[in-house]
Amino acid sequence: MSEFDLTDFEQREIKSKAVSEEELEEMYALSKSYEALFSKKSTQIKERNIEVKSLQEEDFKKLILEDYRFLKRPVFIINQEIFIGSDKKNIEELNSFLKYK
Repeated sequence: MSEFDLTDFEQREIKSKAVSEEELEEMYALSKSYEALFSKKSTQIKERNIEVKSLQEEDFKKLILEDYRFLKRPVFIINQEIFIGSDKKNIEELNSFLKYK
C-alpha cells in the first residue's frame, strides 16, 4: 500500500470500532458478494474450526459482522467502485483506476 498516496482517502480503523451492518451492506451492494469480502486467510478460521467450503452468503455476512478479522483488507470504495484485498491483481486494478479517475 505504500505505493499509493492515501492522503485523500478516509481511513477507517475497524479494530476498535467494528464494521456496522450498514457499512457491510454498502460494500455488499458494490461487490455483490459477502464471500468476496471474506478473508479466507483469517486466523479465526482455524481457531474456530470453520469449514469455509460449507459457508453460505449469510454465514460470511454474520462472521464479518462478528469479528473484524474476517473482513478482507484493504477495502477501497471510490466513486461506486470497490477494490477488495491486497492481491496483485486487485492492486493493479486499483492503481489503474486511480491513474485515470
